[in-house]
Amino acid sequence: MTSERHFVIVGGGLAAAKLAEALRANDFDGQITLIGAEEHLPYERPPLSKEHLFGKKNLADFTAATGDWYRDHRVDVRLGTEVRAIDRAAKTVTLPDGSTLGYDKLALATGSAPRRLDLPGADGPNVRQLRTIEDSDAILDLFGGASKIGRLAVVGAGWIGLEVAAAARSAGVEVTVVESARLPLLGALGPEMGEFFAQLHRDNGVDLRLDAGVSEIGASGLRLADGSSVDADAVLIAVGAAPNVGLAEAAGLEVDNGVLVDASLATADPDIVAVGDIAAQDHPRLHRRIRVEHWANALNQPAVAARTMLGESAEYDRLPYFFTDQYDVGMEYTGYAAPGDYARVVVRGDPGKREFVAFWLDSADRVLAGMNVNVWDVTDRIKELINSGDPVDADRLADTSAEL
Repeated sequence: MTSERHFVIVGGGLAAAKLAEALRANDFDGQITLIGAEEHLPYERPPLSKEHLFGKKNLADFTAATGDWYRDHRVDVRLGTEVRAIDRAAKTVTLPDGSTLGYDKLALATGSAPRRLDLPGADGPNVRQLRTIEDSDAILDLFGGASKIGRLAVVGAGWIGLEVAAAARSAGVEVTVVESARLPLLGALGPEMGEFFAQLHRDNGVDLRLDAGVSEIGASGLRLADGSSVDADAVLIAVGAAPNVGLAEAAGLEVDNGVLVDASLATADPDIVAVGDIAAQDHPRLHRRIRVEHWANALNQPAVAARTMLGESAEYDRLPYFFTDQYDVGMEYTGYAAPGDYARVVVRGDPGKREFVAFWLDSADRVLAGMNVNVWDVTDRIKELINSGDPVDADRLADTSAEL
């Protein structure tokens, strides 16, 4: 491998940082340029809605690598820079000043952006969203800084909305969560565990408005579709995220709810890979195309993408994994059970005591996914059950006296 080869990484999050690390760990000795739109070195995003909102971690604590690391490993980091275009024929990327940068291999790690609401008042001064460290700082200030508030309205009962709600309640802020579905996390977990999280938030004093739509956001809160109102000093919009695929789409890459990649994370262009939130992967273990917006993909996919960029054979076959911390509940979820995929949920333990493991089974009683709540060191066993593909005895699975 010659030093003239130039690999360009477009994106400034954890996936981009880990890809640079993986390339050097695989003895790539050519040029690496990392181009990030934010002004900060790449950092992890889960703490933005978790530890940072509780004042337990600062940006330095979850920055992926120091400036010294990038310098010592000869990674040219260009912050505050947004790539304007990709010319696949010329193998160049266009920078904001109109100049171009050539590449031998290109990695897209452009992440996702919060979905916005097309509502009157959605851009008001009292409205927040959460994606960047600046967003998290602004929300934290609402909980105990100079801008401290007494009431927060959250639009959306997904992971971000519920984690921010939990942080707000821990700070003594009154919280109302408005969700258009009949339960929180319905698309992610289904009704069985959606009900668990609904009760968790109600038990902690959250006013949960379900099956509810928002018609307007004002200076004093929300007006709902049924004509009722929610008084609030600030509003958080947390209605999901959309993958940042505009750059890839304009370059003619295949896009469908993400950038389409194969098992090796390569796009249809053999010189371009995609990782993290934007990667809609043909998953070799799940035998379907999935796109997962979670930290584990940003952490683990780059090792495979680096080998692909280097011309080696590699597949990303890890099961999806994510976690959350809300109030006294710590949860890990492993596997993939989309709505309509599973036949039933088997619970091992006591949800009332918030200590249990839930399993999603298909019609043949094969485990598709598992979620452990305040039960630890079982993730590897859950993976084994999923990967075996064998039917389980559902009664034994629910029996806490039987070995998992």
